[in-house]
Order: sequence, then C-alpha cells, then structure tokens
Amino acid sequence: MAAGFLALGALLAGCAGEPLAEKFSAPTEASDTPAPSPSAPAQTLLSQEGIAAGHPEAVKVGLEILEQGGNAADAAIATAFAVSVVEPHASGIGGGGVTLVAEPTKDVAAFDYREVVGTSGKIPASGTGVPGFVDGMATLHETYGSMPWDELLQPAEDLARDGFVITKFLGERMNDGIGSQIVSEHRQFRTKDGSRVLREGETLKQSELAQTIQTIAEGGRDEFYEGSISDELTEVEGLDATTLANYETEKFEPVDGKVGDYTVVTAPPALPGAGLIQMLQQAEGAGIASDAPGSAPYVDKLMAAWSNASDTVTENFGDQRFVDVDLSEVLDRDQNLAIGSKLEERASKDSPAGDIDPGNTTHLSVVDRDGMAVSMTNTITSFWGGTKSDVVGGFFLNNQLSRFESIDSPANRPEPGRKSVTWSNPAMVLDGQGRVVMGIGTPGGQQIPNILASVLVPVLLQDQPIQDAVDGPRFHLQGGTLAVEGKAGKSLKALARANEWKIRETTRSDGVFGSIQALWVDYDTGTLDGATDVRRDGDHGVADTDQ
Repeated sequence: MAAGFLALGALLAGCAGEPLAEKFSAPTEASDTPAPSPSAPAQTLLSQEGIAAGHPEAVKVGLEILEQGGNAADAAIATAFAVSVVEPHASGIGGGGVTLVAEPTKDVAAFDYREVVGTSGKIPASGTGVPGFVDGMATLHETYGSMPWDELLQPAEDLARDGFVITKFLGERMNDGIGSQIVSEHRQFRTKDGSRVLREGETLKQSELAQTIQTIAEGGRDEFYEGSISDELTEVEGLDATTLANYETEKFEPVDGKVGDYTVVTAPPALPGAGLIQMLQQAEGAGIASDAPGSAPYVDKLMAAWSNASDTVTENFGDQRFVDVDLSEVLDRDQNLAIGSKLEERASKDSPAGDIDPGNTTHLSVVDRDGMAVSMTNTITSFWGGTKSDVVGGFFLNNQLSRFESIDSPANRPEPGRKSVTWSNPAMVLDGQGRVVMGIGTPGGQQIPNILASVLVPVLLQDQPIQDAVDGPRFHLQGGTLAVEGKAGKSLKALARANEWKIRETTRSDGVFGSIQALWVDYDTGTLDGATDVRRDGDHGVADTDQ
C-alpha cells in the first residue's frame, strides 16, 4: 500500500506491493445530475493554494476555479480541458492519462484512464486506442468534485471558441515540417485565406472543438462514449461501439519507495513509476548526493541507474490486468542501494536501445487550501497523435497503441481491452510525516524518468530549491547517444569517449527535455513554492487563501 497523506501529522509508513484494479462508473448526463457530495473537507491547512501546468492560459483557468471555491480536483479537471485547447498537439479529448490524488488522512489514489485496444485485438495503422480522457475526468469529478461539471468545462469551451495567442513552442510544433503537414489539412490552423499555417503571435480559434466541449459539458461522459460523438468515433479504424460504451477508468494502488528522507509515490505498471523509484534509489546508493548536477560523475551514475531502470520497464512491465508483474526486487530499497554502490564497477557504457525523439504529453500539479493534491499526466502520445492521426470533433486522436511495438516484450502484447506500457509518470513526494510536499510530472516521452530524476535528485538528496533544480541541466542516454542541453563541456565529452557514447547537443525547439510542472508545500508556513520551466510554455500560479 502506498504511504498515506496524513495532513494532520500522524506517521504512516508505506510499503510496496502489487496494486489491484478497481472499476469506477463515470457520471452520466451532467446537466441532469446534481453536483457530487464529497466527504466534508479537512480544516483549512494552507494559507496558499496553486497550480502548475503546461500553459499560462491553463494556469489562469485553474486559479480561477480555486478562487471560486473549487477544490484541487475541480481545478485539475478544468485545467486539463483547458490544456487540451491550448496544447492541441500534446493532450486532450482524444487521448488518455493517469492521475494521483491525495486527500488529508487518506492514502494516495491512482486513476488510470489510458487508451485500450478495441474488440478486434488488432492495432490500427494509426496506433489509435479507445480514448479514456473524458471518462477519467468524469470519474475524478464523480469521486472528488465539488463544482458542477458544466461549469468546469466552460473555460475550455470559451478558450476554444474565442481563441488564444499562439506561443513560440506551439508555433514551432505547427510549422516544423511534420507538424505543418498534419495541421495544414485542418482549416482552423490556417490563415483566413488558407495560404499558410498560423504562426507564433497569431490567434488560434477552434470552433468545432468548442462545440465538442459544449456537447460533453451538457451531456456528460455518455455523450462521448455512447452518444453523438461516439457515432463519429466508430468511423475511425480501431474504435468500436462496444469498447467505447464499456470503457471504465481504473483505480489502482500506487507504488512507493523511500529516497533520502522522503517517499516517492507514483503510478504502477504498466507505467514506469516503479522503474523511476529503482533509478533514484540506485543513484542514491552510488553516492550521487555528493556530486554536482551536470558533472561527469553525476551524469555517469544517473545514466547507469537509468539503463537499469529502462531494462526493468521495457522487459518486465505490462498491463497488470493481463500479466503478473513482480515488483518485490524492483522496489527493494536495500538491494537498490547495494546495486548503486557498485554502479561504477559495471560497464557504464551500456545504453538502452532506441532513438532520442521529441517527447510529447502534458502535466499539471494542483494543491488546494485544504491540502488536497493532484498530480495529473495526460497525452495523445506523439505530437498531434502521430503522422497518421485522425481528427474527430476538432480534436486529435492518440497513437498510444504504437507503444506495443516500440516497447516490444512478452509482457506487452496487444489484446482486446489491454493498455500498453508507456512513459507517463505523474508522481508525488511525501515527507517523514506522510504529508504530500510535492506534486511533479513532465512531458517528454521516454525521456520522462530522466527529466524527473534531474529535479528529484537535487531536491530530495541535495536540498536544492525547486526552481534551481528545474533550471538545472538535463541528460538522456539512448541508443549509445547522450543527449545534452546546449553545448557539452570538456568533462562530458571525456565521459562520452570513455563510455563509447556519442554526444547530441539539443536546443529548446527540439522538444527533447520536457517541461517540469511541480509544486512544493511548506507546512510550517502554510505556503507553496512553484517552478516555471521555460523549456516549453509551462507556468505556475500561487494565490493566498482566506485562511
């Protein structure tokens, strides 16, 4: 059982184990259903509440919901729909995701609403699986929400209909060759005269997407899975009426592990969370706390730990409803520390196979005044859902099922209703009293574990402020190539030669190193500390409460 979030200060020790799934039924027509009645909130704990998300407009939406008295779940739902509008390349109605929710005095809960294989058991050429995003948001609303469903979706509808200014990063994704090829087929992404794709600084309006969001706001999740939207979805190869109608979000028990004086809580297989914990513990055992971030010893240790974790995820993980995944050794802290102590004796030139590609996905973290925390990662997998993506109702469908091919192992095989192994990795950090002190996550594809480690190691093992850690250097080893940000220094070049690695120097526009969205809670002062990652469009906002 994952360690609980004891906001009143009682100690609760977590223990790792294999999570079991629990089915949740999503709400039906929101307009006819009264707002949910969650259990009475705990006494206000914090003098501040806030949100970190992938776009300033989405952060603004989340803060407005919190200011209206909504809780962290309300803010997360509204923000997620808003993100689907302002980051159409990254996540949304046509995709899925995973969310961790922590309530005071209760264990952290994990909700998996990722895409599944249809009844045929076959993967379409597009890689599109049955989307879970809408059911996931509806399930979170039914379980935790305090504001009416349609009010939470209204800001996203307004953003889609009224438009927003295209940022530098979105402009690059829309005009980078592949992106231009994809979006040029859709009128809303072109200038009024149709002569070219819109650019940074121009306004993007998505009237068809606005109508879809309005339909979901009025009709609830059933309008998507069994109503007018489902009628359009079933025309897409790989999507069928039966799988859509039967889609249900799953509630899982998270996995957790101690790192330094903290406990990291994250999602279980088929997600890579247990591999992230393994990686962090092995790096800790290697003595990485004494190495400066970005130094050659630091990078060598972290990449060796990453190589082990990557093997764990790609060779052993799978959908636990279909295969048994033994986490007893993966989450054995003593064993991981011991392995870490000998990392420098192994062949550290070992490298996970594969290419280093730009990483998609989006993340948001929310903490409200009553201490509820949400860590949510949503995605349509590749940017724009891949080159063969379909568009329905103004939104791009995912290519999540392509992960069955890219992560090819006996534990990860497609069959009806199954979810693939993937790299989405929302996480939370608990202090010694079992209280959530951090929600964290990032886009980045297979780079996600390394992106997270680049912040978690300095914060948890070296006491760095969160913004300093987010601003720090990032690295990723894949296919014998070490990706670095900007120019590689002499010591890293020497390390690469010694380990027989190539060096790849990346720029911001390459989109390799994600965008951390994190919040840190200080219970002594009742305040929040956030970080803004300038690698993409990420932002955060913190507001004083009426405590």
